[in-house]
Parts: sequence; C-alpha cells; structure tokens
Amino acid sequence: MRQPRISRTRESSVERRLERGDVFSVACPSREVMRHVTSSWGVLALIALQAGTHRFSDLRRKISGVSERMLAQTLTALAHEGLVERNALPVVPPHVEYTLTPLGRQAARRVATLANWIEDNIGPILAARGASEHAQRQAAARLPASSTPVGRGRIHRL
Repeated sequence: MRQPRISRTRESSVERRLERGDVFSVACPSREVMRHVTSSWGVLALIALQAGTHRFSDLRRKISGVSERMLAQTLTALAHEGLVERNALPVVPPHVEYTLTPLGRQAARRVATLANWIEDNIGPILAARGASEHAQRQAAARLPASSTPVGRGRIHRL
C-alpha cells in the first residue's frame, strides 16, 4: 500500500520547529531549559559568571541568600544544558571552578538585560505592587462581616 507523501514544504517546516523548539508546546524540551535559565538562582549564576571563572565558594558568597545545595543543583542543571562548564581541579582540598560556555555567554547576556531592566524599573514596579496590595486590602475590607474564608478560597456563611 502506498504511503501518503508529505510535501517538502511541510516536512521542512516540521524540521525547523524541531530544531528551534516550541516553548508553547507541553512536550517541548526547551521548557525545561527555560526553567533552568530563568530560575532566580539560574539568572544570578549566569550573570555572576559573566565576570569570568569562579570557584563554587566565590559564587556562593556573590549570590547572597542561596544555599549550598540550591547553588549546586542550579550549576549542575546549567552544566547539563551546556551553559556552564564545571572543572574539578585535582588538588587537596578539592576546588571546583565554573565558567560560561559560548552558549552560556549568550544566555547570560540576555538574562542580564532582563535583570537590568528590572533594576532600572524597580520604583514603578514596587509602586504598582503596593497599589495592587492596597486594592486587595480594600476589597477584603468590603466583605460582609459574617463571611469567613474557609479553605481554597470558598466563603462560608455563618
């Protein structure tokens, strides 16, 4: 039996999508990469490594608030994605250095642009957050006194 032919145009379109990725597709592997790159610690690790090679302890000091475990997991994920290179030096005590790969430098530039935009606009962002929180408090104050929230956002009337 003869199999239907896929047009060359359609075939090349599918191939291009597979090569590029489709972040809106639930099955696309680029979603996991995006999750690693855009996590709070992933962004900060990439930006910190833009300055050059760093030892693990240097990165931990530079990225305030990150636990040793979380930083290790983040760096492992970024290395798995080919964005960070891990180099274990054969010395006692052991030293491990991390550096950006060429692909990692590209990603770091992009997330640094986002981080810079956030820092440049932190005033208006915080003002919007405050206004939103104020509106939520005002809305909560208008709830009838006999209503109390009970689990999952449901309101229980007494």
